Amino acid sequence: MNLEAKDISFNEPYVVEPSEPVAVEVRDLSAWYRSFRALADISFGIPRRRITAIIGPSGCGKSTFIRCLNRMNDLIPGFRMTGDIYLEGQSLHDLDPIEVRRRIGMVFQKPNPFPKSVWENIAWGLRINGRRRDLAESVERALRQAALWDEVRDKLHAPATTLSGGQQQRLCIARVLAVEPEVLLLDEPTSSLDPIATARVEDLLVELKDRYTVVVVTHSIQQAARLSDYAAFFYLGRLVEFQKTEDLFTRPRRSTTEAYITGRFG
Repeated sequence: MNLEAKDISFNEPYVVEPSEPVAVEVRDLSAWYRSFRALADISFGIPRRRITAIIGPSGCGKSTFIRCLNRMNDLIPGFRMTGDIYLEGQSLHDLDPIEVRRRIGMVFQKPNPFPKSVWENIAWGLRINGRRRDLAESVERALRQAALWDEVRDKLHAPATTLSGGQQQRLCIARVLAVEPEVLLLDEPTSSLDPIATARVEDLLVELKDRYTVVVVTHSIQQAARLSDYAAFFYLGRLVEFQKTEDLFTRPRRSTTEAYITGRFG
C-alpha cells in the first residue's frame, strides 16, 4: 500500500518535548534542492546522550535532515534552507562549518575508509584538527571506543580496505570519535552489513550513548525499536510524530505513523 500526499491529512505534528536536556534544537527547518522542497517546517529537540532514530520511507527527507545537522548540505549546489539549528544553544549559522563538522561528526551508509592504513585513517583526522601530540594514545583510544582495538591491534599498518565490512564501518566510527565530537550522526550505518556485523554496530552505539548524543537514520523499524530512546517519523518531507520510542511504537498519535509502523506502507 502506497499513500500519496492527497491521502494524508497533514495536521500539526505530534511532538513530545524530551524530559532530558536537549543537545540539538531544530526550529522551523525547511530545505530545498533548487525548486524541490525536501523538508517543511521541522521543529523538535534532540536529547543529549540518548539515541534518536529518524524513521520513514525512502524519499521522506531523513538523509536531508541529518545532513542539515552538520551543514553537509551546504556543499550541494542549489541547496538552501530556512529556519535554524542550535547546538548546545549556539546557532549553527554563527559557527564555522568546519567547527560544526568537528563537533557533529557523521558516518555514512556505506563504509568509506580512506585508502590508507588503519592507523592513518584515525591519525589523519587528528592531524588536520591540530592534534599532533600523543597520536598513538589517541588512535588507540578511538579504536577502543569503537570496539575495534582487539581486532586490529596487529593490523594497524595494513590497508583499511582489507578489513571486513563491519570492521570498516566501526573504523569509520572510530575516525569520527577520534576528534571528540559532541554529536554522532549515522545515515543507515548497517544497511550494507550482515546480521552479525549489524548487531556489533548496534551494541557499539548503545555503549556510545553514555558519552555522545547519537542520531541514527534507519529504514528498519525493528532496528529503531531495538536501538533508540526517541524516534521521529518523517513522511513526505514533514515531521509527523516525535516522542519516546516505546510510546511511538505502542501508542502512535498520528494515523500515518500507525500505518507505517504496522507495515501498511513503506
